[in-house]
Amino acid sequence: MKILITGTNGFVGYNLAEYYQERYENVSCPKRGDLDLVDTDAVEHYLDQGQFDVVIHCGVTLTSVELNLKMYFNLERCSKSFGKLICVGSGSDYGPKNLIPPLVREDFFGGYVPADIYGFSKYVIAKNVEDDPKNIINLRVFGIYGKYEDYTRRFISNNICRVLAGKGISINKNMLFDYLYVDDFSRMLEIFVNNDSQQKSYNICTSDPIDFLTYAAIIRDVDGGDLTIDVKQEGMNTEYSGDNSQFLQEFGNFDFTDPKIAIAELYDWYKNSSEIAFEEMDF
Repeated sequence: MKILITGTNGFVGYNLAEYYQERYENVSCPKRGDLDLVDTDAVEHYLDQGQFDVVIHCGVTLTSVELNLKMYFNLERCSKSFGKLICVGSGSDYGPKNLIPPLVREDFFGGYVPADIYGFSKYVIAKNVEDDPKNIINLRVFGIYGKYEDYTRRFISNNICRVLAGKGISINKNMLFDYLYVDDFSRMLEIFVNNDSQQKSYNICTSDPIDFLTYAAIIRDVDGGDLTIDVKQEGMNTEYSGDNSQFLQEFGNFDFTDPKIAIAELYDWYKNSSEIAFEEMDF
């Protein structure tokens, strides 16, 4: 099987590249110097030469709708040159978080049009996937955590780094959040790599949201210390979670990693493998 993964400079793409290169022989993870996804001719030539069985599209920018759509449609128009295209989408395409119901289902899509660059880009792509008869599917994720993510701004990794620096855990405002461990995401996506799907879009999530205070307590327990947990604002933000029943009904039960195990693994990676100088971090 020949697999192409785009966007491997990013957190999700980097993890997918690591996962699939360890398990499959023919995995291509070109950098921008090797494949510029906004260059129509370059993409067409690369795909025509590669004849990939699966293209996993993770490439994204947070600054331009135009660039996001160019990257996607440059791949989409070459569908005859690959077996299937799997787009890493987002629950943000359902609309603003405060307007999305808890455990949102796939049929909610289209109720709102996101206004932000990232959400609107994902919305347009998801709308095309839904309407396009081609061999393309959209996997909506709600929140992924794991190694290589931006620890300066991502809740779980940031607070793991804080405790490793001897700082207390910080929460802006508590909320229920449907986090997915990146290792589990890699395994869920692999199901689509190796199987045909009946639908065009799927929520890829746990459907078991956990509040930030519980995550904070897990991080503190893994650390073994007694550092404080500081919540800056009272009350609860709007829950952000998805209903994964469509995925489970089609592919069967999935063994999600216990958050305590996942966070322990991530803590160990930051402590022993990340090479971050925690004592020099400015929080």
